[in-house]
Amino acid sequence: MLVEAMLTPASLDRTAESAHVVATSGFTGVVLTETSRSAYMASTAVALAEPDLRVSTGVAVAFPRSPMVTAGAAWELQELTRGRFRLGLGTQVRAHVERRYATDFDPPGPRMAEYVEAVRAAFAGFRGEPLDFEGQWWSMDLLPPMWSPGPIDHPDPPVDIAAVNPWMLRMAGRLADGVHVHPLNHQRYLRETVMAQVSAGAAETGRDPGSVELIVPCFTAAGDDEAERSKWREMARMQVAFYGSTPNYAFIFEQLGYPETTAEIRVEQKRGDLGAMAAVVNDEILAHFVVEGRWADMPEALVERYGSVASRVVLYFADPALADATTMANFGRVATTVEEVTGSR
Repeated sequence: MLVEAMLTPASLDRTAESAHVVATSGFTGVVLTETSRSAYMASTAVALAEPDLRVSTGVAVAFPRSPMVTAGAAWELQELTRGRFRLGLGTQVRAHVERRYATDFDPPGPRMAEYVEAVRAAFAGFRGEPLDFEGQWWSMDLLPPMWSPGPIDHPDPPVDIAAVNPWMLRMAGRLADGVHVHPLNHQRYLRETVMAQVSAGAAETGRDPGSVELIVPCFTAAGDDEAERSKWREMARMQVAFYGSTPNYAFIFEQLGYPETTAEIRVEQKRGDLGAMAAVVNDEILAHFVVEGRWADMPEALVERYGSVASRVVLYFADPALADATTMANFGRVATTVEEVTGSR
């Protein structure tokens, strides 16, 4: 099981600096989110600053970019990282796709399935195979040699997709190389929804479910005293409330026996009361979403919770810890220990 650091949008020079801190702290891989800035540009900054890091987009928004444009960016990053790049794609939500990116959204699941196939068709075209992809939303049949990046000395980039609901998870099991699990995750959801649906999808196409990597973000509340743990615990509480306000994610709380959680969060959200939103996520609920303990105990706790589930665990709070060298060193030791214990390093 690999342990990677999540990095959030920043200027390219700052992203390069963050990559250096992450690498010198002991991490071997990063996952780059995309909100206000391009995940592909950030990936380039990381790869140039620290060439030995594994780099993943986690996740880049798919639909606003044509599959050919996405494939081209991924191809160049795979070349730059010497085969250490993973292309993570997501649909985003309707409001952002339609009203911010000014592009089509429906139907998101089938559209994403076709998108993955189109990206792979472009990869094949770059390797020199004839380009002849005909889909419902995208079609491509023109790739003259001067417009193709051409073959590279590395395999095609793995294509991972973000998936939350059962349909998308099953589709990922059929088509994707990996799944970016949502940060709002707990043990029952991981086993009863994520693993079950990915396995079912893989069975439909005769794939080994174990070949589909599960990339799982993790909220941690680590510290050698209560004050330190409390800081991270409250940060996690706010994140659980933020994500938990999405109606489509209500079932994740329902699995735990808290069916009214999302509705209660949304009441406070409409009032604009962030503190009250967080308060809905009481300690009993929060414990399902956070790995908490002393720094020395964190490697064992992470392996216990995710060792039989995740191929990669992504430490969600590595990014806000960047400014503190001691905390980053602790995060790096956790990552190193987990990878050594699980035979990943």
